[in-house]
Amino acid sequence: MIDSAHPVPTPEQVGANYDRFGELYGWTIGDFGIHAGMWVDPSEKHPVTGLGDLANLAQRRMTEFHIETLGLEPEQYLLDIGCGTGGPAVLVAERSGGVVTGITVSRSQTLAATARAEAAGLSDRVGFDYGDVNALEFADESFDAAMAIDVFAHLADQERAFAEVLRVLRPGGRFMLSQFTIREDPPTEQVAAFTQLWCTPPPLPLARALTLPVDVGFDLLRVVDLTQNCLVTSEIMVMQFADNRARILARYGADMVAEMDRSIPLFRDFCRDHLNYHLFLLRKPWR
Repeated sequence: MIDSAHPVPTPEQVGANYDRFGELYGWTIGDFGIHAGMWVDPSEKHPVTGLGDLANLAQRRMTEFHIETLGLEPEQYLLDIGCGTGGPAVLVAERSGGVVTGITVSRSQTLAATARAEAAGLSDRVGFDYGDVNALEFADESFDAAMAIDVFAHLADQERAFAEVLRVLRPGGRFMLSQFTIREDPPTEQVAAFTQLWCTPPPLPLARALTLPVDVGFDLLRVVDLTQNCLVTSEIMVMQFADNRARILARYGADMVAEMDRSIPLFRDFCRDHLNYHLFLLRKPWR
């Protein structure tokens, strides 16, 4: 979490944020993938024992939707940008038979993700390392596909990051990402609450989020509106904070709890009234 009104965090600050507050995010939004969940799927029947289980189920379902949309094939190479604690990377490797490299700017997430892959018996096909999408340490045309779930919202220079992803993809390679975008004109204090809790600059308008990857050189193949799921995520986060209040107090102290008491209602109102959430499927053009 960051303190000033509308800051632009550096990759180091984002990584330090997850190192320090990883448990807090897990307690309030779920720890399967550390991203928004897919709550709306009435055809599925899964037993849950509490909000934490429900949040993790929603994150897993959202990851599965990303995997299905991306369409990775056996033995193809995937770059998972902002891999979190490794849940999505392990799942995509299990489902697709692909080879996954995950990067994150959080060193604690790197360790947790590596342990998750080892526990799943997938260390031969799933690996993780510290890495910044703004300066990828991979050769040109190294990957068949890339994904970034709730990652680009953290970036001060999305254009640079899109260019780096384009560089490391092979011709015809697909890039799937989720994007938060802003609508209308929210109150300053709501924007500040969102940027503080999510460690991001203010979201882009949807029109700019759509044109930015195309300007860099990607083809835009598909846009899916998932805003309704993001709304539920923010409501569940409020309830999870209440349920885990004693644990958060013991781990982070009274000042943090007081700040969250102030900012979480503003965060929820921003998500309800001014936040869009979309999935974009992009492709690097064939030569």
